[in-house]
Amino acid sequence: MIEGISHITFIVRDLDRMALFLCKGLGATEIYDETKNFSLSREKFFLLGGVWIAAMEGEPPAVRSYRHLAFKVASADLPGYRARLESLGVEFLPPRGRVAGEGESLYFYDFDNHLFELHAGTLEERLARYAG
Repeated sequence: MIEGISHITFIVRDLDRMALFLCKGLGATEIYDETKNFSLSREKFFLLGGVWIAAMEGEPPAVRSYRHLAFKVASADLPGYRARLESLGVEFLPPRGRVAGEGESLYFYDFDNHLFELHAGTLEERLARYAG
């Protein structure tokens, strides 16, 4: 039986820069920095919103896509996240068209072409809006 998501792994060029993005930009906590090579390459582990995120050194995606990871946040927290991420030089996408009731989002790329979203809404709210 599937119990949930164990962890999410991102392949990045620079582990320290990813640590800055995750910790300063999003509020993650770094919990492990590999000094021995236990995996395919050097890696760091983080906790963010109760989710284990692994970052491994390697060749990240060559192109950007809409494939993304979305974290749930309160709408009131979006401006603070935006300010912190902007101070790191993170690139934001324009918001996509929304209908009322879907919740607000920020879409932005890390330094290795991975797209992230901070979303203030729930699945139940979206389904109710789409049904209405």
